[in-house]
Amino acid sequence: MSGSSPKSISISGVETDITIGKELAAVAQKSKALASRDCFEQLEMYLHGRSHDRVCLLFGLLQTGKNTMLRQAIGRMTKEDLSRIAYIKARRTDNMAMMNRDLKKLFNAGFRYVFIDEVTLMEDFIDSAALFSDVFATMGMKIVLSGTDSLGFWLAMDEELYDRAKSIHTTFIPYREYSRLLGIDSIDEYIRYGGTLRAGELAFDDEDVNAQDASFRDDESTRRYIDTAICKNIQHSLACYESGGHFRHLYSLYEAGELTSAINRIIEDMNHRFLISVLTDDLLSHDLRLTAANLRKERDPEKRTEALDAIDTEAVTQRLMELLDIRNKEEQSIGITTAHIIEIKQYLTALELIVDCPIESADPGIEPVEHILFTQPGMRYCQAQALIHSLLKDEQFSALSEYDKTQITGRILEEVRGRMMEDIVLLETMKAADKDHRVFKLQFEAGEFDMVIYDQKENSCEIFEIKHSSKQVPFQYRHLVDEDKCQRTERRFGPIHGRYILYRGEDAQMENGVQYWNVENYLKALPTLDIVQVQEIGMQSIEPTL
Repeated sequence: MSGSSPKSISISGVETDITIGKELAAVAQKSKALASRDCFEQLEMYLHGRSHDRVCLLFGLLQTGKNTMLRQAIGRMTKEDLSRIAYIKARRTDNMAMMNRDLKKLFNAGFRYVFIDEVTLMEDFIDSAALFSDVFATMGMKIVLSGTDSLGFWLAMDEELYDRAKSIHTTFIPYREYSRLLGIDSIDEYIRYGGTLRAGELAFDDEDVNAQDASFRDDESTRRYIDTAICKNIQHSLACYESGGHFRHLYSLYEAGELTSAINRIIEDMNHRFLISVLTDDLLSHDLRLTAANLRKERDPEKRTEALDAIDTEAVTQRLMELLDIRNKEEQSIGITTAHIIEIKQYLTALELIVDCPIESADPGIEPVEHILFTQPGMRYCQAQALIHSLLKDEQFSALSEYDKTQITGRILEEVRGRMMEDIVLLETMKAADKDHRVFKLQFEAGEFDMVIYDQKENSCEIFEIKHSSKQVPFQYRHLVDEDKCQRTERRFGPIHGRYILYRGEDAQMENGVQYWNVENYLKALPTLDIVQVQEIGMQSIEPTL
């Protein structure tokens, strides 16, 4: 490549935070021994490919491996290429004019690979991003732009970087990849980490922790991952896009400080429904209501209790809202409209935080019901932990025996983990399915199949129940062997070729044909799991082949 030796550049003559040479090599060395993300190969292909008219966008939420991927890519460069690499750490005080001047200096000094981290911190990035692709990429530079404000990249790709960027998304970390990266084969650990590479925080009462500067990311030094970072992502990106002129109907919520409330209400809702009632009704914890009912009807008399009925639910809910920065209806100064809901949903989808997995009905004339899955289950789990924290501070609850408190709090988290495991299986199966297969929950007037995989080409299906249990109990598969439910299913989706329970125990075959599969093995076999092959030789024996 042309250009003078990179050593000739004067760091004192640049305006941005640039790292090169031995310092950069030392930083990259730290990540060499770490396992790489599945999407790392895409980054390698961009860096070593022949295309010179595009930039590469590497983006996703906190703790999803972006910085590690950058360091790994730098560390795998040849010694010759390493001398032509510059790493720029963008700051809020930087702007595109400064970046333009520094990139010119880098190019003239012979640098041909530039990694710019946290580029979305610059207020004028979204509206000026074409500078990277139209000028410097076409000059022969390979430019990788990374950052946490995913919506900022999404907006830039729709405008300035339209058809000029290769995008690599890190937000979604499926169970199989999590297991490989961290070496932990536990679905409960995956729920705890919530699809990120770091567990959530529990310091709900620490004001320093919850201060603005500490609550959200500070590049590598951050230790706090909470769901309100999503709101920061959306608000910062929209404020920077078209000088804040693209808030659309959300501007009134943003100005009144209600946007955080709206987004958090959606995340908290147990059924993941984007209905207007979720935002306008008084906030009640679905976790709390569901668990109170289940504890009253517990089969085991030692675990049966009405303790939750005695809890001051208004105080509990108020405490939960304080923890999650959610305002109740009486505190809202602006009404929530259908337009608000639609736009929030669009941005959460753009952030790859939600995926719609519609619930089908056994009756063909009924329209599917929206069922929103979160790709980061840690948001759900953090809110459940906040709920328990508030329960422990309730006076009536504190008066209970330690045994009762343990039973109740444990049951709440069990309910949450069970619901989250269902969502994880649905989401990962749906993402793994090809165009010939549909994945959905099937609902009847009473009861449901937790998951159906419909082979549209062969007109056949498999039906599943998903249980957060390690025990085999006949009650678990009552729906799978219900003659009426199965007949109605076959009328719509063809012959049922398999009935399965996904749970945390060992694989087993029942005399009635129902098969128990270990959920961790099932998820690790995706995305190439051949269900027919599993039926023939068993889950433990197979290697994915498709």
